[in-house]
Amino acid sequence: MNNLKNYILTLFLMVTAIFYGQEKHKKDKIKALKVAFITERLDLSSKDAQAFWPLYNKYEEDRDALRNKEHSEVRSKIKDVSSLSEREANAVLNKYLSFEEEEEEIERDYLKAVAKVISAKKTLLLLRSEDEFKKQLIKQYRERRGNR
Repeated sequence: MNNLKNYILTLFLMVTAIFYGQEKHKKDKIKALKVAFITERLDLSSKDAQAFWPLYNKYEEDRDALRNKEHSEVRSKIKDVSSLSEREANAVLNKYLSFEEEEEEIERDYLKAVAKVISAKKTLLLLRSEDEFKKQLIKQYRERRGNR
């Protein structure tokens, strides 16, 4: 009986690790496609690219960290909103608004810094390119999902 439990536990851990690895691989692949897409669209010189990509990576890192923090501190509580008192709900709402303001500040500072490195025009092109990439990604996802 113990051997069966150990076997099932081992099997579960292996399947979990495989799925986690696949998710990480998918995220890395999407990131690489996004970098290639943006690089092509912005037509950056090597000098501009050397200055731009560290800024971009830092921005994404900061934004993702903030979103993860928001998810753990706010979104999890929103899922169970019916169990919150009005006072608790008000505190969660204020925390949510604070996260939104912080995210806007991060983006504002990032865009100002990027405009100094690659120009305002290319910064606007970056914004458009990110939107186009997201639309293409969603379109491909829907097409693949429809083929199943």
